[in-house]
Amino acid sequence: MSDVAIHLDALRVHYGHFAAVDGLTLAIKRGELFGLLGPNGAGKSTTIRVLIGQRLPTAGQARVLGLDVVRDWAAIKPRFGYVPDRENHFEEFSGRRNLEFFADLYATPRTRVLECLQLVELEDAADLPVRGYSLGMRRKLLLARALLHEPELLYLDEPTANLDIHSADVVHRILRERVAAGATVVLTTHDMDEVEKICDRVGIVCRGKLVALDSPLALKTAHTEHKADIETTLHERFTFDLDTAADRERLAELIRAGHVATMRTREFDFHATFLKLTGQEFE
Repeated sequence: MSDVAIHLDALRVHYGHFAAVDGLTLAIKRGELFGLLGPNGAGKSTTIRVLIGQRLPTAGQARVLGLDVVRDWAAIKPRFGYVPDRENHFEEFSGRRNLEFFADLYATPRTRVLECLQLVELEDAADLPVRGYSLGMRRKLLLARALLHEPELLYLDEPTANLDIHSADVVHRILRERVAAGATVVLTTHDMDEVEKICDRVGIVCRGKLVALDSPLALKTAHTEHKADIETTLHERFTFDLDTAADRERLAELIRAGHVATMRTREFDFHATFLKLTGQEFE
């Protein structure tokens, strides 16, 4: 069995003359929590739509679990779950009834409904009409629905949008648990902090192209300025390059002499990194 769950080969998706995805080549491993990171319009959601069968490739190929997403769609469809960026619940139904409807479509035992409601902490609201749910509750119900049949693949488009900190942490925990159980998870986001918290690897996309691919830590390490800004007890200000032996020694001398009043190291700046990688602002 290949260790690659998803393979995109020179994938292109056009809307008229506009290339939403522009020659994207990418391999996502089985059992990986992968983040597609980029601003609105970068091509993240369009890529997911190809993977879930909502959009045909204009050119190139997308393979999922060794199967072609166009030719082998019927075999792929039962093996993934999807959390869209826009909700599509039955408003007049309760949360429980919404999940029962989809459990029947998946031929999943209805006992699984309560399990999924408990996972996303909606069991107390299970019998309330969805039209009375908050935005965060609606997002969590989408996740519960995607988990019903315990899919091998899970696609999530901005999964923590409109969630409070606690609910976002619940979602993150569930995703890590799915990966620990052997599933592959792909999420789109424009939040570098979210990627850093939970993703094994991240692909940064801009205008339909992949501009960076690595672990969050490796990306931060590669693009963080290794500098220290200090102010001395005499109110002098200096910047030291921590990659330079001479600067490190000068800084150490000031510290040993007790002349450092304040010291601050440079933090990773994703917006500056995105500008450096793409030549444009992250918006």
